[in-house]
Amino acid sequence: MAPTKYAVALFDGFQSLDVFGGLDALNSLSRTHPLELSILAPTLDPVSTLVRPTPGWIGQSVVPTHTYASAPEDIEVLFVPGGFGTREIEATQVVVDFVKARYPKLRYLLTVCTGAALAARTGILDDKEATTNKKSFAWVMTQGPNVNWLREARWAVDGNIWTSSGISAGIDMMYAFIEAQYGAEIADTISNASEYVRNRDPTVDPFTKFAS
Repeated sequence: MAPTKYAVALFDGFQSLDVFGGLDALNSLSRTHPLELSILAPTLDPVSTLVRPTPGWIGQSVVPTHTYASAPEDIEVLFVPGGFGTREIEATQVVVDFVKARYPKLRYLLTVCTGAALAARTGILDDKEATTNKKSFAWVMTQGPNVNWLREARWAVDGNIWTSSGISAGIDMMYAFIEAQYGAEIADTISNASEYVRNRDPTVDPFTKFAS
């Protein structure tokens, strides 16, 4: 049975496309395959794409549906984005603690960009293959020194953990996940309707040359 219960783990300073690229595909999927989505955050206050207000910087805010303390118990797929906020160690500890506590119950864990750093801090990526944003590669490696980090990978799959490279790579990963769970025809139908040209080979990453 393909999963139907999704959740996204938010924090101040999340990267907007990390979240909305994948969620847009799920929005389209839900028109033919009913889904449930929970938006999680430390509190029920709107969560900003900005770590903190900065003159001249623009951002958007999202209203959560649940706190981490009140999150549904039956989440099947947890989606963890990256962004500047992942470097706020103290502020994101609640996310790390939630991922660590819930992982044994999940069917799948998906991370985008530096969201892999949050997963790595839990220890659940130890001895597994994973990838992350190439511009932040060196820093993310410090958050999980026992992870088998793949420099040249658009996305990576190890067991029930899917990790993607930077930002837009999360869209390719989500379409690959949809294809794996719901079928190639459905994934192609959604990507075509979005006029999105998929990168289908997870080993081809043109941004590896920018790895820090």
